Amino acid sequence: MEFLSLDGVYQGPGSPDEDTTDGFTRGGWFVPFIDDALMRSVIAWVTEADGFLFGRRTYENFARDWPKMDDPNDPVASKLNGAPKYVASTSLERALWAPSTILSGDIFDGIAALKAKPGRELQIHGSGRLAYSLLAAGLVDELRLMVAPVVLGQGRKLFRDGGQPLGFRPSKAEVTPAGLTIQVYEKAGTPTFATYSPS
Repeated sequence: MEFLSLDGVYQGPGSPDEDTTDGFTRGGWFVPFIDDALMRSVIAWVTEADGFLFGRRTYENFARDWPKMDDPNDPVASKLNGAPKYVASTSLERALWAPSTILSGDIFDGIAALKAKPGRELQIHGSGRLAYSLLAAGLVDELRLMVAPVVLGQGRKLFRDGGQPLGFRPSKAEVTPAGLTIQVYEKAGTPTFATYSPS
C-alpha cells in the first residue's frame, strides 16, 4: 500500500516534518485528501493482514506514533498494534513495538519464507524503497496505490529511472469524493514491447 503524488513521490505524506530527508520540504501533501471512502478501503485491506512488513525508516515512524493510538474501536490501530510486524533492516538493533521481528541475513529469503507460511496477507505500508526492491524481486502479488492529485516536484519516488520493467494487470479503480484515485494492480510478469502499426 502506497500513498503517491501524481509524479510518483511517496515521501512525507502525513505531515510537513514527517520525513525531511534530502531537504524535502513538501510533506503533508496527502492529508487534505483523506476521506471516508479512503478509510473504508484502508480498513478493508488492513483487516485482511496477518502481518506487516516495514523498512527501517517507516517502522521507526510507525513505532513512534501508532502505540499512542490505542482506541480499541479503531480497527486500523488495533490491527497495526496487535499483529506481527517484520522489519527488513541491516542496521536496526532493537524493535520495541511488540510483536516485532527484525529480519536479518538475506532479506529476500526471509520474506519469501514468510510468504510461504499459511495465512492471509503480509502487507507493506509505505516503505517505498523496500517495496520497490520487492516488486523487482517478484515478491509482491498486489500493488495498492492511493494517488493524490498533486505534483510535488521533489521527493523520493516509488519507481525510479533505470529500474527493472514490471507488468501489472488492473483489478480495481476508484475516485474518492476528496479526489484520490485508488488503483489496485496484480503482478503480470515482464511487460511486452511492440511497434504500433496503423491499420
